[in-house]
Amino acid sequence: MEIIPLLHSIKELIVKIPPIPEYNITGIEMNSRHIDKGYIFTAIPGFTYDGHDYIDDAIQRGAAAIVGEKDLDLSVPYIQVTNSREAVARLAGSFYGHPSKRLKLIGVTGTNGKTTTAYMLKHILNQAGFSCALLGTVSYIINGENVESANTTPDAIQLQKLLAKSKDEYVIMEVSSHALDQRRVEGIEFDFGIFTNLSHDHLDYHHSMENYFSVKASLFLAFLKKGGKAIINHLDEYGARLSKLLQMKQITAFTVGKAAHNDIRIDNVEISEGSCFTLTGGGVQHRVDMTFPGIHNVYNAALAFSTAKLIGIPEEDIIEALESFDGVPGRFEMYSHPAGATFVIDYAHTLDAVEYCLKTAKQLGAKRIAHIYGFRGGRDISKREKIVKKSAEMCNYFILTFDDLDGMKEDVMEKELRQLASQYGGGKGKVIPDRTLAILEAWLDACDGEWVIITGKGPEYYKEIFTMPAHSDKEMIEALLHDPGLPSSDGGNGEFLM
Repeated sequence: MEIIPLLHSIKELIVKIPPIPEYNITGIEMNSRHIDKGYIFTAIPGFTYDGHDYIDDAIQRGAAAIVGEKDLDLSVPYIQVTNSREAVARLAGSFYGHPSKRLKLIGVTGTNGKTTTAYMLKHILNQAGFSCALLGTVSYIINGENVESANTTPDAIQLQKLLAKSKDEYVIMEVSSHALDQRRVEGIEFDFGIFTNLSHDHLDYHHSMENYFSVKASLFLAFLKKGGKAIINHLDEYGARLSKLLQMKQITAFTVGKAAHNDIRIDNVEISEGSCFTLTGGGVQHRVDMTFPGIHNVYNAALAFSTAKLIGIPEEDIIEALESFDGVPGRFEMYSHPAGATFVIDYAHTLDAVEYCLKTAKQLGAKRIAHIYGFRGGRDISKREKIVKKSAEMCNYFILTFDDLDGMKEDVMEKELRQLASQYGGGKGKVIPDRTLAILEAWLDACDGEWVIITGKGPEYYKEIFTMPAHSDKEMIEALLHDPGLPSSDGGNGEFLM
């Protein structure tokens, strides 16, 4: 790839460009440690580090050219641009041959339900005989192979590299608000865009719900192909707003909801050990009987059904696939306790998602409900008291414990958890900082008919080091199932906080 043609993809972003010889570019990087001879290094002004501080390191490692936002005089060609994030996304797209143009792309965005909707849709497509890649929170699946995921949406360079590698007919991508705001999907156009919902989350980053909504809406306003279709959850207030906005912009939107005017209508919902409901569209009614429980999963299924129908998969085949769907790693994974209790692991970390989990447990006949969860350090703290209040309202007791501290001091987080449990817990909450000991205590105390809901981590590995030899909630539960004689512990705190 010669450098001059490569720069054509960012020509409108260029502020200043020196005379540059035409020679082969062998790679593009944002991390100076990964630079090799012939690479372009793009300096990104980040939230913790500024890539401009690593330009000298990139040059020493063999960078052929540098792209950045500051006015600099360097020993190698330097291209100054207005937006480095946008520039690197466009450069990567050009370098890898714009792979999204040959693929059918489906983007899924929203606060909750992205992963489940994406996995449901992938299952439907696979059952219909289509090969399908998936890029999301749990993993990246390309050409049938699993690749560990670092972010919900890959960085701009990795994204283009993965798309170039894909030989799949469809690619389903969970598109986070951070990815949209940071221009990771710049230059990519989606055939379908799915909006699940919007609720209080990431306000430490977006600062307001209006900003958050605006960023999410950009998937449909800026990144749909001409003639692309939006599939919107109309039961969500922001989904209703989005559908009106798209109508004004003359962008085709299909809605899912409970009203007669929705393109797919949800009726007759019954939640027991699974989820039974009716989907009606175009005068045709289908009864769906899924083994996957929860009202939120009914909405996810309706969005997947609507998208698959628009793709052209026969409705009967879609229903059959939904009924054989057996869930997503870390999404309401249920384990049977020897005493007759049920333990559930779920990724839920927003008020809505937590409430859905607790409601589902009630609908499935829980006699008692316990909730184990925590909050990540350095994140939006404004939602925390609402979640603690909801736990106190819906549970018999709850344990606040550590999630990822992300550099926050342990004593500071423990103090905050104690204040939350004391102020909003109604005497039902206690604090056990060690997550594995919190789970162990609930396991040892569990009784017949009790449901213990463990939220926040899902399938993720722990970043912190805890007492018990487990690296995730799943590993901890499986260790207890295989060795119920593990020693008891009160976690250093046996009292409930009044």
